[in-house]
Amino acid sequence: MELREVASAPSLGPLFARAALSQKGRGGQLPSHGLRLARLEVDRWRLLDYQHLCRFTGGDVLPHTYPHVLGFPLQVALMADRGFPLALPGLVHLENHITVHRRLTTADRLDIVVHAADLRPHPKGTLVDLLTEVEVAGERVWEGRSTYLRRGRSAADEQGAAPAGGAGAPDMPGGPPAGLLRVPEDLGRRYAAVSGDVNPIHLHALTARTMGFPRAIAHGMWSAARTLAALGPRADGPSSSSVWFRKPVLLPSTVELLVHDSPHRAVAGLVSGRDERREHLVLELHT
Repeated sequence: MELREVASAPSLGPLFARAALSQKGRGGQLPSHGLRLARLEVDRWRLLDYQHLCRFTGGDVLPHTYPHVLGFPLQVALMADRGFPLALPGLVHLENHITVHRRLTTADRLDIVVHAADLRPHPKGTLVDLLTEVEVAGERVWEGRSTYLRRGRSAADEQGAAPAGGAGAPDMPGGPPAGLLRVPEDLGRRYAAVSGDVNPIHLHALTARTMGFPRAIAHGMWSAARTLAALGPRADGPSSSSVWFRKPVLLPSTVELLVHDSPHRAVAGLVSGRDERREHLVLELHT
């Protein structure tokens, strides 16, 4: 696979704007190239803001999910390109899988590579994976796979493909909540400030309504990170996580955290609603 070097992380605002203006002419194959950002130095102040917002312990250790934040601009750059077969506006983040091979700190200089893979049909449209790989001095230290859905008709309608976006997910934990998370109205704007993800569906009710949401919605990766933070520091070192996103968290909201814990595996979920229970995500962590 050809790798194209980028000198710095792309700014996401212009990429989202460009993608909104270039939705025609989609289709075809995934790009044959990936993007590489070499020897990235972690901004300690930005890291601290992220740790504070997601409730991770402060310090020089990178949270389990933080390399995803660093690689996300490269994901968007690939998906915003006119040659990408799926239009970026309206893509739904269905699943995220992360493997941390060793603890990462701000002393590490990160080489980040992102590429797209496995364009495939789904009963509700088309799926694609964005793969992020992080190396330090040639050693693979972190890997992530983000699965996105583009809604619409696909070959799966005729082939009768089995539903994806939930296969392999554990059952939602039962019992009383381990805690309540109060999610404020401005969370989307605050997370955008620390992550760079300025997708309009997260920023304000008016821009979210243009994409069919009644209010702005929380970033899925904030919800995943906040859930992991509630499980403590066990995910800082070698570990793996999988999260399946179900219904978005509207802003503002109060959600319940459910946890089933064991020495080397934890399952956690976010739910809300009294009369009609809404499941927002279920997450599995192995250490």
